[in-house]
Amino acid sequence: QVQLVESGGGLVQAGGSLRLSCAEASGRIFSINAMNWYRQAPGKQRELVAAISSGGRTNYAESVKARFTISRDTTKNMVYLQLNNLKPEDTAVYYCNTKVWTSTGWVDYWGQGTQVTVSL
Repeated sequence: QVQLVESGGGLVQAGGSLRLSCAEASGRIFSINAMNWYRQAPGKQRELVAAISSGGRTNYAESVKARFTISRDTTKNMVYLQLNNLKPEDTAVYYCNTKVWTSTGWVDYWGQGTQVTVSL
């Protein structure tokens, strides 16, 4: 059973920083899976913010490039998202995600989400 638990959200002023953490509790798939961070703002669709492959290759949404950094620690089954130079439009619930291949296809696993609120 894949279990993802996020932490680290909060309220911050524009220009500030936060670091989000995601713990993968089972430990069975972490080292071989890509890990992703999504976010969902009120009234908007969930969007992919950053991704990191099992080999450490990263990808970012254009809106967060040069401001956000995704990283992982395979020894601790953790993935992180460093958020710098935050803007009010970054306000959203941030979700950790991974996709697992099963006999019936890809299955998405999500954490419970952590709220990030950026004030002016």
